[in-house]
Amino acid sequence: MAEPAGIEQRLTSLEARVEVVAADASAARHLAAAHDRDLADLGVKVDANRRAINALGIQTAGRFDRVEQRLDNLESKVDTGFAEMRAKFDQSAAGHEQIVQLLDHVISRFDSE
Repeated sequence: MAEPAGIEQRLTSLEARVEVVAADASAARHLAAAHDRDLADLGVKVDANRRAINALGIQTAGRFDRVEQRLDNLESKVDTGFAEMRAKFDQSAAGHEQIVQLLDHVISRFDSE
């Protein structure tokens, strides 16, 4: 049989170790709870950032759509302007051709005299 003094010392040592283990377990629970809060906070922040990025994407797409519409409108106006200029150049060329024909006619009359 073990000595009573030895048992008392071992029991005291065991109680001290149980207190350390209990303190470690409490600290572990505290750290786990803090970790869970940190993860939850991080999830909230990630969701907020995702919403902000999506909103920026929608705004940017809208802006590009407006720019594209303006460019299409400008391109249409340029095409119309070039068509009008071409028509006027054609009219001028036809007028020049008439002048050349008249000059040729006048020159031929002078040459025949």
